[in-house]
Amino acid sequence: MATEGAVSARTTLWYLVFVGFAVNYMIRINTNITIVAMIKQSNRELAGKTKVDYACYDEGAVQANGSSVTADESTSVTPKQDPAGLLRSREQKILSPEQMLMIFLKRDPQRDGFDWNEYQQGVILGAFYWIHWVTQIPGGILARRYGTKLVFGASNVIGCWLCFLMPIASYWDYRVLVFLRVLQGLVCGLAWPAMHHMAGQWIPPNERSKFVTAYLGSSVGVALNFPLFGYIIARTSWEYVYHFCGVFGTVWYVAWLYLVYDSPAEHPRIHPNERKFIESSLGISHQPERASEKHTGATPWKQIILSKAMWMTVVAQWGGIWGLFTLMTQAPTYFNNVHGWGIEMTGFLSGIPHLCRMLFAYVFSIVGDYLLKNELMSRTGVRKMGGTMCCVVNGFFVLGLAYSGCNSALATIFLTLATAVHGAVSTGPLANLVDMSPRYAGILLGVSGMISVVPGFVSPIIVGMLGNHTVEQWRTIFLLSAGMLIVCGLIYMVFADSTTQPWNTSEALPGAGDQDELQSLKGEMATNTEQSRTVRLSSV
Repeated sequence: MATEGAVSARTTLWYLVFVGFAVNYMIRINTNITIVAMIKQSNRELAGKTKVDYACYDEGAVQANGSSVTADESTSVTPKQDPAGLLRSREQKILSPEQMLMIFLKRDPQRDGFDWNEYQQGVILGAFYWIHWVTQIPGGILARRYGTKLVFGASNVIGCWLCFLMPIASYWDYRVLVFLRVLQGLVCGLAWPAMHHMAGQWIPPNERSKFVTAYLGSSVGVALNFPLFGYIIARTSWEYVYHFCGVFGTVWYVAWLYLVYDSPAEHPRIHPNERKFIESSLGISHQPERASEKHTGATPWKQIILSKAMWMTVVAQWGGIWGLFTLMTQAPTYFNNVHGWGIEMTGFLSGIPHLCRMLFAYVFSIVGDYLLKNELMSRTGVRKMGGTMCCVVNGFFVLGLAYSGCNSALATIFLTLATAVHGAVSTGPLANLVDMSPRYAGILLGVSGMISVVPGFVSPIIVGMLGNHTVEQWRTIFLLSAGMLIVCGLIYMVFADSTTQPWNTSEALPGAGDQDELQSLKGEMATNTEQSRTVRLSSV
């Protein structure tokens, strides 16, 4: 074994990366659940004399076809739960500093919630992704130049610090909140591509599968944070969710600064045996050159842009992300508006599917590896199987969700299954990018990320335009998502190609004859085969 004594530096790195990805997703999903408590109660439906905005009731409010009926004050309608319990998400048990400031300034503390319509809600939820795509490729470039410690750490902690400003921005003007969400998306976009560089500096090839599981901190973060945020809102008020994010992110950042370094050679406390093991495994016999000093050959941009195999993968990613982000972003609002769940139950039901997604990704990757290892299926066949599962099968589960109507149990089951099977993306389209070009996999991931992140802001805007209160409106939203998933999945099934593309090893590229470049390529090709396997475990 490479280490002696206490916990190895690599193990410490794994835990901090895991929590770091959880922090990254904590930033992007906190508004998804706080907005449920931030919005003023609707006047659309009434239960007796109590206003509620939940579409489904047990008696008299649901027609045979599952559509909701608006009751007037003379109509006695029994809600599924006690109205006071349903309205608990609107209660403010502890005044926030922002509310106290509004009271001190003799401004409206918005005790009943903000009067934002569905379109404005959609803009707020989607703003994070408006220019999130801009920093996908720069994240990797900056990490190579300045180090992942700086880029990944600053990306997360700046996003968390912006959370401190979001409650007061909400009281000021929803457009200020939108601006902060856009800024968060821009900054946080650097994190994911930056981490690939650190993995190459720290992790021996035969340990990369284990290390990449740290990326799944994103899914675990969603699964844990949705229920946690629901609990915080129910016990205090929605503003404290943002305070928690800012504090937790700062604590993580302090640990990151003290315990993480860009390479074993820079780590002052690493055991000499561990450093020797890592550097020998990576073929490093001396302190590695700074990334900015390394020679890099020309990138075949034209061949990449014109590659049919690359675009088929982007198509699959587009459909999968549309479905995933729709469910992830809208689940809290859906469970609250349609099924009338309290804020704690809404958080729980919104988070569990993402834990299932992580587990499904792990199990499906084992199946894919087994099929490839025993030559029971071609590589392209395995990738197509993964794409079919994460898009086509996903789409049919979303269809079931669309027609679940007011059946809360069915809705929960279908939403969980739809989110879970998207985990197959790590064995399908994501791994396909590495298969087609191990040498330029990072660039392909950046290009794919730039395009496939678009549904992140388009989908919430469409939801806002369609409305998010009635069963019929949600059925339309889910039918659109199902159609996107199934069509994109079928295209990928027919045209996907996982064979190594000719431009991956093109000798005609400028600098191809440079001896230093040839030596570096030997090292890359030796490790990228392992990367094509490990990327299956990573999530979007």
